[in-house]
Amino acid sequence: MRILWVKAGRLLPVDTGGKIRSFNLLRQLAARHEVTLLSYYGGAVDEEYESELRRELPGAEAVCTGAPEGSALAQGLHYLSRLPRPAPYAVTKFTSPVVRRLVENWLGDGRFDVAVCDFLSASLNFPRRLATPSVLFQHNVESALWRRQARHEPNPLKRAAFKMEAAKMSAYERAAVARFHHVIAVSEHDRGLMSEMTDAARITVVPTGVDLGLYRAAFDGSGAEPDGPASPLVVFLGSMDWEANVDGVDYFCRDIWPSVLARVPRARFRIVGRNPHPRVQRLASESVEVTGTVPSVVEHLREAAVFVVPLRVGGGTRLKIFEAMAAGKAVVSTTVGAEGLEVTHGRDVLLADDAASFADAVVTLLTDGGRRRELERAAAELAARHDWSAVVGRFEGALLKAIDAARTEGVTAGAVARELNV
Repeated sequence: MRILWVKAGRLLPVDTGGKIRSFNLLRQLAARHEVTLLSYYGGAVDEEYESELRRELPGAEAVCTGAPEGSALAQGLHYLSRLPRPAPYAVTKFTSPVVRRLVENWLGDGRFDVAVCDFLSASLNFPRRLATPSVLFQHNVESALWRRQARHEPNPLKRAAFKMEAAKMSAYERAAVARFHHVIAVSEHDRGLMSEMTDAARITVVPTGVDLGLYRAAFDGSGAEPDGPASPLVVFLGSMDWEANVDGVDYFCRDIWPSVLARVPRARFRIVGRNPHPRVQRLASESVEVTGTVPSVVEHLREAAVFVVPLRVGGGTRLKIFEAMAAGKAVVSTTVGAEGLEVTHGRDVLLADDAASFADAVVTLLTDGGRRRELERAAAELAARHDWSAVVGRFEGALLKAIDAARTEGVTAGAVARELNV
């Protein structure tokens, strides 16, 4: 197959869940098919990024749109300029006339068998009439994510903005899911939510994968022993400028960690991830470490006794859980944090949705080495079944379904786009 893959924002460095998922699937597909990645980004021209992208994914094309990046003032003004539009800002922010023309030309001359719109953010750059079979790759159900963020946002102004964006996203996402020839979800849970927007037969689940070769390097079959010389270490991993992660570690440090520390005084909590928000930086203390960007997360996973995912907001699936499991680590998560993953409470993960239960689970794993090792072994066995090389076949199947749908259904986007006036 000749595949065009359109992605908003820089793909490199591969330091977020969405980038990890896209990068690994692109690598797997490129080994089997002719793949062209179109990566477009804002700010100034970044020749180093463009060169590195072509080294990692030969044939990739990069376009600098010059969209505002950086200062909060510039981003705020950009948001206000897009506010009257019916489509949500999370989409209009990544819409570019240059990219729209390029995608329309490429899809119009028949050079590709199928196109992939990676995330909803790139969707308005696709032409109204989808002459080329096209797939919407939904890493999250965006409307559900925005509603959760609005529910948990403490700042009244931001909460009001999130509610407005959630309403816009609900209408836009429903139309976009119906617009493309086929849709890829990352979990059965997300497929269920999107089935309320379109026929479930038009949605394929491509589960989350993991680079086993990378994370097995951290697996030695047992975590740090609480009664050994090292402090029992609890680790959270994620992009620390993402609202769901900021809320999660804030909740953990405020409502859960004091109870853990009272029962395991030598315990330490390490927050690993890029661009820590000021709210995250303020969590640093004698027992809490905030690392910021790290060259590799493998060493931090190797040192962890327990891996936690205390998320209350979010969508899609968390790659960080399978990464920790592939490294042979015991995981404690909220139900939201493990949403959509094929995990079983008590066997390969511990799930807890209130602060007291979450703290109890962490303490149990820090103090009971036998129970922790049981969970570690089960987690590693589960992760071993989800290497990206096994996952990519499901993605290929979804692309073939889009090609079949384009032939038999003649699905177009014109009516939907006119209805939304976008």
